Amino acid sequence: MGQQEIKILLAEDDKNLGTVLKAYLDAKKFKTTLRINGLEALDEFNKGEYDFLILDVMMPVKDGFTLAREIREKDKDIPILFLTAKSLQEDKMEGFKIGADDYLTKPFSMEELLVRIEAILRRTQVHKENVNKEFFTIGKFSFDVTRHILSADGESQKLTSKEAELLKMLCARRNETLDRSEALKQIWHDDSYFNARSMDVYVTKLRKYLKSDPSIEILNVHGVGFKLITE
Repeated sequence: MGQQEIKILLAEDDKNLGTVLKAYLDAKKFKTTLRINGLEALDEFNKGEYDFLILDVMMPVKDGFTLAREIREKDKDIPILFLTAKSLQEDKMEGFKIGADDYLTKPFSMEELLVRIEAILRRTQVHKENVNKEFFTIGKFSFDVTRHILSADGESQKLTSKEAELLKMLCARRNETLDRSEALKQIWHDDSYFNARSMDVYVTKLRKYLKSDPSIEILNVHGVGFKLITE
C-alpha cells in the first residue's frame, strides 16, 4: 500500500499538538483528518473510509479507550496507535486488550511517530495478504488451507478444521507472536481456561506433524501466545 493512499484519523484534544501532528503527517504524504474529542472522531470514522487511527487516551466527551472499543465493534482490523500522557503499565494493558497495535507516551518525537506508523502498516499489510492466502509453504511442507492438507516428502496429513485454522493463523503471522486470546476467540469463540488447555493440545499435535523438518519450530511465548518460526 503506497503511503499516499493512507488516510489517518487523528483524535487529539490538545489543539496545538493536533495541528502540529496533522501538518507533519500531511507533509509525509498521509491524508490526515484531525478531530478534537472522541465523539467527533467517532462521527468522522462512521462517515469516512480510514486506514489508520491515532487516538489520544485522555480526551473530553469520549476518551480514547471508549472510542477504540466502539470502533473495534465495527472494524476488527484497522490499526490503532494510542497517544498517552502517562506510561502506566495498566493503561498499556488496557489498550492492548482493546486491540491497540502500539503506544506512544508523550512527549515523543515526530520521527518516532513516523517509525511506529510505518512499522504497524508493514505488519498489518503482510498480515492482510496472508489472511486471504489459501496455500502456505512452511519449510519442506506445503499446507493447503482449503482442503486442510499438510504434505511433505510425498506424504499427506489431513488436519481437523481446528488444527487447520490454528496453523493458518500461525502461518499468517509467521515469525511473529500469535496472541493466545485472539486465536481462542477466533477458533473457539471463547477464551476460557478449558479452551486454552484444549488449544495447547492442538499446538502439541501441530508440532508433531511438523517435527520431521528441524527448521520449523512453534515456540511458547510465555503469557502471550505462540510463534511459528521458519527459516
